[in-house]
Amino acid sequence: MSTPFRGSYVALPTPFRDGEVDFDALDRLVEFHVGKSDGLVVCGTSGESATLNDYERRSVIEAVVERSDGRLPVIAGVGTNATRSTIDLAGFAQAAGADGLLVVTPYYNKPTQRGLFAHFAELAESVEAPIVLYNVPSRTGVDLKPETVAALRTEYANIVAIKEASGSIGRAKELAASSDIALIAGEDALIADFVALGGAGVIGVVNNVVPREVAELCRVARPGGDAGRTAELVHFLAPLCRDLFIETNPVPMKTALAAMKLCTAEVRLPLVALEPENRERLLATLREASLI
Repeated sequence: MSTPFRGSYVALPTPFRDGEVDFDALDRLVEFHVGKSDGLVVCGTSGESATLNDYERRSVIEAVVERSDGRLPVIAGVGTNATRSTIDLAGFAQAAGADGLLVVTPYYNKPTQRGLFAHFAELAESVEAPIVLYNVPSRTGVDLKPETVAALRTEYANIVAIKEASGSIGRAKELAASSDIALIAGEDALIADFVALGGAGVIGVVNNVVPREVAELCRVARPGGDAGRTAELVHFLAPLCRDLFIETNPVPMKTALAAMKLCTAEVRLPLVALEPENRERLLATLREASLI
């Protein structure tokens, strides 16, 4: 599994203030992860990319690449539900200096496996940057099957990894058995399981609030690693993994980051603020973890 993307990659939110992208807060978030996380992912699901207009999305990608300044690799989320616009955005991100491209399966259209192969094939032929496939059926309504992943990996050397967020360790095992594509956990509760299978790491939400611990887990959970420390970290992270998804991501995560004074909790409609009782539960979990 040859991939440049290993360890803990944090799925950054897009911070807002009064309805606009808060670039000062975005700078703070990048700085918060330097020396703690292994890489950054921008304009993915956690970045509310579906609510960003094209100018905002490009501006956020540029800003994170510029602020990271080579200190952390940056993967840019460029997936859309149209192949043409995905290719256009991918070309922009590559030219802007992104180290890789995170490409979600086209949502709403519900393409067949043949359509998915054609979509990713067109993209792979149009860029040189490493591509991370992103399979999240609960959000997109389409499931990228292991045989399609294997065919893409065989045909295109720049398709290097898959962020698998189906929530199934069985699916991870299928993917590992079907090709040499690098496995990246897309479910925070399964980080240790993916890494123990030989997975490359995680693109996660929980690393927004505890980056050092997630980065350590990605190291110690590897085959031949430290089983005792792995168990300790899994136990520590479990309440955070639970409550950061108490409502739709990134609403709880932004609430947590606001409590940590890193950005506002503001999200864009149709997302809304946490229910009061869920907010209190999340804050209690953050206090228990000594984060606030």
